[in-house]
Amino acid sequence: MPLMQITAGPEGPRLHATERPLSPALEETLRTPGPIIVMLHGFKFAPGDPVGCPHRHILSLNPTEDCWKALSWPRELGFGTGFAKEGLAIAFGWPARGTIWQAYRRAGLAGRALADLVNMIARLAPGRPVNLLAHSLGARVVLSSMAHVGEGAIGRAILLNPAEYGGRAREALTTPAGRAAEVVNVTSRENDLFDFLLERLIAPPEQGDATLAQSMPRLPNTVTLQLDHVKTLGALNASGFPIAPPSGRICHWSAYLRPGVFSLYRTLLREPESLPLSRLRAMAPDSPDPRWSRVLALPDIPLPFPQRRNAPL
Repeated sequence: MPLMQITAGPEGPRLHATERPLSPALEETLRTPGPIIVMLHGFKFAPGDPVGCPHRHILSLNPTEDCWKALSWPRELGFGTGFAKEGLAIAFGWPARGTIWQAYRRAGLAGRALADLVNMIARLAPGRPVNLLAHSLGARVVLSSMAHVGEGAIGRAILLNPAEYGGRAREALTTPAGRAAEVVNVTSRENDLFDFLLERLIAPPEQGDATLAQSMPRLPNTVTLQLDHVKTLGALNASGFPIAPPSGRICHWSAYLRPGVFSLYRTLLREPESLPLSRLRAMAPDSPDPRWSRVLALPDIPLPFPQRRNAPL
């Protein structure tokens, strides 16, 4: 079984839509060799919700939701192929519906359930680190889990347009688990409006703090990839990862919908040794582009080539 569906409940992680106990099912599934990749959604999803259940949407091998954003993360990451060593995909659902204030608070609580799951995997399959892919508020779940996870249990985490503050990320990354993990912060100026709104609605841990698009801690185990930066896209293309340029000025979902991005994520999570952080860091600019630089940029309108009149003889 390449995909296990898990939900963060009041008592911790549990199997989705069944009363079977989690631990024996997880122990059996972990016999599958290969990477262990946990996927986490963001705002407006909730397991079992008739409209926004992630287990029928982006975290499904075969999404049933009629939605333009319903791209199967597990398939894009190489699961469901039948290969002997394709590993285990874990779809981690948590209650992210309601208001943004409710979802932000629940993301912190869901971090403890994620930590319970990661620690359970570490106990059942020692020596097999867990890699993570999280979007938006799912990144807050990942960072919140680090205070409760054993050192080395998390291998590499990719955070897509993370909805969290730099101060809270720094707290997470100074824990034993946080110092041992590798964190790839994927951003784009397409997400500036959403970062701005979060900073106006959710109080930062300290005055002047900003979301991770502008304030990701620069540590030996972190790197920020701005996916609408010309240098970064050019370097990725030269390295065999052609990613389409952004098609619009505002989009919260382009970090997983942009053509070509999952080839990069698949390699980062399945073959981390082939793309070390030092190599990624060389592809990135020294600092991110300023906020609103994409939104306020002048449109690229081709102008007709000026015609010079023939000078009189």
